[in-house]
Amino acid sequence: MLVRYRYRAYPDGDQQKMLSRSFGCARTVFNDAVRARQVAHTAGVKISDTDVQRRVVTIAKSTPERAWLAEVSSVVLVQACQDARRAYRNFFDSLSGKRRGRKIGAPRFRSRKNNRQSIRFTRTGFGVTDRGVRLAKIGDVKLAWSRELPSEPTSVTVLREPDGRFYVSFVVEVEQTPLPASPTVAGIDLGLTDLATIARSDGTREKIPNPRHLGAKQRRLSRAQKALSRKRKGSANRAKARVRVAVLHRKVRETRLDHHHKLALRLIRENQTVAVEDLAVAGMARTRLAKSVHDAGWSTLVRLLEEKAARYGRTVATIDRWFPSTRTCCVCGVVGDRQPLCVRQWVCVCGVVLDRDYNAAVNIIDAAGLAESLNACGGDVRLRLAGAVAGEAGTPRTDPTGHGEAA
Repeated sequence: MLVRYRYRAYPDGDQQKMLSRSFGCARTVFNDAVRARQVAHTAGVKISDTDVQRRVVTIAKSTPERAWLAEVSSVVLVQACQDARRAYRNFFDSLSGKRRGRKIGAPRFRSRKNNRQSIRFTRTGFGVTDRGVRLAKIGDVKLAWSRELPSEPTSVTVLREPDGRFYVSFVVEVEQTPLPASPTVAGIDLGLTDLATIARSDGTREKIPNPRHLGAKQRRLSRAQKALSRKRKGSANRAKARVRVAVLHRKVRETRLDHHHKLALRLIRENQTVAVEDLAVAGMARTRLAKSVHDAGWSTLVRLLEEKAARYGRTVATIDRWFPSTRTCCVCGVVGDRQPLCVRQWVCVCGVVLDRDYNAAVNIIDAAGLAESLNACGGDVRLRLAGAVAGEAGTPRTDPTGHGEAA
């Protein structure tokens, strides 16, 4: 399987200038390729990928208007043209239904004001050295080798982040390393008060609190953003203020990603199968809880679970987003009415008192088709998984704390 290994890069002054020039040339070629396809589509003329590349790279370098494209590596220009081709292919596959996931729009022009820039080199454009990486027409760039590459890289991407840092990302082939089989399966209910509520087949339960990484730096970020808004556009002080905001966002992003990596790896190591819901994150991000939804990073956590499961021989099961996991009693199967988020416990008509999140986690295991295999062991497995207790039938029991942010 293909994975990315990312390292911090330390280009010198001349190399930074050459990288900036390469970013601009790659952006120009990408925009020219998109424009060529738009013109051909408007005129009703078919144009092949080879013709597009010949126009925007080979012929363009021989014209006075685009002669400066020859100053950078041709590998960078060809890969930018390939990016445009791939963007159109994804767009058409999305229209025809071949591409899974949400619909994507037609490729748009890249702006020079985008603070995140990248270029890509294939095998002929780079080489790995003891101190870093040798890039065509740029030179030997020093890297912080935090870990060894597991195999020979097939391509390398150079990135400049909004805070001004440079990174190099290698694409390498790694072999699967299956972990020893585990007898447990886990259902995970994602939320905001608790990031993950976990019910396992051995009867153990766990709630992972939401770290709220953005909230921890919200005051500093607000002050930095206010300072940025007061700076005159185009001034050097505004550029410095923009970097300070970008640094704070980077710290939040890296802290969140580190937390999710560790949590996903632990869940994959402990359980043979992990079941999660296919949440409509884009829809939730349009509600009043948008900031909290983005800060939780549910999609990132699920993506990391899938990546680590593929690498370590585990399984991630995804259930339909419309499945009423919270409202369904995990003991008798009755689907109750919708409850406000402040209701953290409720009593089913069968007399069982249920925790809202643990009940959803058990139902996720059942919806993924994993509960039947557990029932073969005997006993009231569903009741044991939920940790439910018998009680009198009645109305939902509200949480005295009034917390209403959990999903």
